[in-house]
Amino acid sequence: MVDPLTLLTFAPAALALNLTPGADMMFSLGQGLRSGPRAAIAASAGITAGGMVHVTLAGLGLGAVVATHPSLFGAIRWVGVAYLLWLAVQSLRQTSLNRSNAPALSVPKAFRDGALVNLTNPKVILFTLAFIPQFVDPSRGAVLAQFLIFGAVLGFGGMVVNATVGIFASTLGRHLATSPRFARNLGRVSAGIFAALALRLALLPKA
Repeated sequence: MVDPLTLLTFAPAALALNLTPGADMMFSLGQGLRSGPRAAIAASAGITAGGMVHVTLAGLGLGAVVATHPSLFGAIRWVGVAYLLWLAVQSLRQTSLNRSNAPALSVPKAFRDGALVNLTNPKVILFTLAFIPQFVDPSRGAVLAQFLIFGAVLGFGGMVVNATVGIFASTLGRHLATSPRFARNLGRVSAGIFAALALRLALLPKA
């Protein structure tokens, strides 16, 4: 149902996009620093799961719904802004803690947070609707199945890249976690990153 040559064209384009730093990569990096490699892998898996939800909705015709009801995009955007600001506040609250004694984020929670970060990012919706349909051939039928195949390729590549970044960060984090000064600065930097991402989402032009 998917032309092999089309898939070969899609794969390197998807990999290039996966290697571009963004909210998902920064989130995985932060989880690696805070909670170690398992949480980083779980966060990247959650991000991929969220991405597959976007792909499925797009395949079912979300593009037509968003075009007809622009307020839907706006609602999703502001949910994303609120969640990122909440993450920023949580990071600031931990600046006085020694990261070596702070409880690590559990694997299920890291997965959940990763999925929520992806699901509430309207840029992912726009990207899914703009990028994947270029490779879908309606004449082959099973449009949803084609969306899922391309989404799986994109999601798998993103999971590998984000997990690798998080694991590398967790290795660095083990050497620096005993420094209270580093813990405070890390919390502030993380809060700044989440706040900047929230601002970026808030300033996105209306669909």
